[in-house]
Parts: sequence; structure tokens; C-alpha cells
Amino acid sequence: MSNVSNGPRSDAGPTEASGVRRFRKKPVEIEAVQFTAGIGAEVARWCGGVYRQPANPTLHWVDIPTLEGTMRASIGDWVIKGVQGEFYPCKPAIFASTYTEVAA
Repeated sequence: MSNVSNGPRSDAGPTEASGVRRFRKKPVEIEAVQFTAGIGAEVARWCGGVYRQPANPTLHWVDIPTLEGTMRASIGDWVIKGVQGEFYPCKPAIFASTYTEVAA
């Protein structure tokens, strides 16, 4: 029997008994590139991935080797190089709410 609850989430906050605690993401700098049309091969070279370009030109993607297995970056996604040199894709809305560009 599973202990996983599929019921509604409670936004009431964590309790001491549950063991759930709150954390703030550390301010770290990362490198990232947004995967746009025309740069798929460059993005793949940068992250050690494989650029996929089937017959339909609107379905380009890059398969990226990550710590969790191969993940796919689609047109518009950001490809991030993390603090330990790992790569992973990130959807544009998540990227925009998490990162701010720093001066070069």
C-alpha cells in the first residue's frame, strides 16, 4: 500500500510533525542559451547533446544528457549549464521567474 496522497494540496503551510521545511534558492550565476530556430546544432555542441531535425521543420529539438537521463529541449526552451557543469532544459516561463540576466 502506498503512502502517497493524491488528494488536494494544502497551502496551509508545513507543520513540524510533517518534516516539511521551507528553503530559499541560493543566488548563483549560471550560463544559459535559449534554443531558437537556426541554432540547434550549436546548442547541441555546447551541451553535449544531439540535435534532432525531422522532416517537419517545426519539430526541432535537442536531446540533452542530464543527471536524470536524457531530456528534450524544444524550440523556445532555455538550456542551462548548472553550477557543477551539468546541463538541463528549462521552460521559458520557469526561466523568466527564476533567473535575471547579469552584466557581462
